[in-house]
Amino acid sequence: MTPSRLLQFFSSRKSLAFLRFCTCFTALCLLAPPTTAQAEFPVDVELILAVDISQSMDPDEQRIQREGYVAALTSDAFIDTIEFGPSGRIAAMYYEWGGENEQFIVADWQIISDRASAIEFANRIAESPLRKVQRTSLSASIDFARAQFQSNSYKGLRQVLDVSGDGPNNQGRKVVDARDEAVSAGVIINGLPLMLKDQNLAWQSILKLDDYYNDCVIGGAGSFAIPVRDKNSFKDAIQIKLIMEVAGIKKQLNNLHTAKQRKPVNCAIFN
Repeated sequence: MTPSRLLQFFSSRKSLAFLRFCTCFTALCLLAPPTTAQAEFPVDVELILAVDISQSMDPDEQRIQREGYVAALTSDAFIDTIEFGPSGRIAAMYYEWGGENEQFIVADWQIISDRASAIEFANRIAESPLRKVQRTSLSASIDFARAQFQSNSYKGLRQVLDVSGDGPNNQGRKVVDARDEAVSAGVIINGLPLMLKDQNLAWQSILKLDDYYNDCVIGGAGSFAIPVRDKNSFKDAIQIKLIMEVAGIKKQLNNLHTAKQRKPVNCAIFN
């Protein structure tokens, strides 16, 4: 199923009953008995949006990426998905990342439960100035996100890291080590590999970035990656991804990005 058809399904009112079933089923599967030591505020999902701002992202790509997240976060389908969750709220955070010590929090943790709170969160993103850094350290970004999950004041049924990027790890420790440690800590890592440049001309032709994300970056129960191959599909891809992450739907996106018979990617190719 194509991203546009998936988006049509999730934007329809007929899909809301399905979303409610998925989120409630996820709650029944993952909800643990409370203890007196737990003081966290309960939410359906702790969601971190980690956005690449490395040198390979040109200004136009950065702008489209930023606008895509703002539009998706304020869309009817995304807000409906949140409101139909078990508690009707999520906790979200948005940061930009580049090299090993370059993670910049743009919108810190906030509860999103309705249109007003979604707009408030999106406005914090939209109003932040664009920046650019040199390197690409997916491993450091994953480590940073894991620390944010561990130190926040929320208790989600799931912890989901949504990481977008247009290149492989080229600084810091091995990305697979960071991924495996995060997954062991209970984090689900989903990917948005950006393949917007001409793959026949750009350095990205060295590597199929979607395969790299599948083999080396994503992980955890139901994890998935949605490749973005043209600028026009960016907004739809982000919206679909956010809806899936909040609702906890897995099977449909697995059909969208089926792995073919191929050699595994060398995850340390640029380390």
